[in-house]
Formats: sequence, structure tokens, C-alpha cells
Amino acid sequence: MTDRAPEPVFTQPWHAQVFALTVHLNESGLFSWPDWTARFSDTLARHGHARELDGGDDYFNAWLETLERFLAELGRAAPEDVERLRAAWEEAYLTTPHGAPVRLRE
Repeated sequence: MTDRAPEPVFTQPWHAQVFALTVHLNESGLFSWPDWTARFSDTLARHGHARELDGGDDYFNAWLETLERFLAELGRAAPEDVERLRAAWEEAYLTTPHGAPVRLRE
């Protein structure tokens, strides 16, 4: 038995968030897991990620790209709406004083 804390499963909070969102959408019946994995595999192949990934940013950027494309195809999130929201979060992050909560403008 060791006194070490277990290694985190996800290296970044956003990795866990995008994973959990995808699982939730699958469990809600929006898409099947085999359909998801086929699309994710296509994204990885398109980016040349044939090697084993370590679950870092490259893997989860591909995961997020797949989710955004899939939601657009399903008519649930238009690419221009996703980009507008991403830009709003970026602006909020960049203009928020250090240590303050990041919030979108009304």
C-alpha cells in the first residue's frame, strides 16, 4: 500500500467536461455509442492520429471537434453559434481580473 494520491484520470478539467458531456448526450439518446466511436475514429484518422494517444490535448481537441461536427449534423449546434460562444468565453477569460470568476456578458 502506498501513500501516494491516485493519478488524475484527466489531465485538464475541460477534458473531463467534454468527455462527460459526450457520455451524457449518448445516455440521453441523442446518438448511439457505436455511431460516436465511428465518427471519432474518422476524426483521428483525418488528423493522422494513428498512434496511441496519451489522453492529452491532441486527443481531446479531436474529441471536441468530433462532438461539434456531430451536433452540427444533428441540427443541435450550428458551427457559427459554437464559434460565437467560444469567442464570447475567450473574451470573458481575457478580460476577467486574475482570481475572479469568469462570466459571460449578458
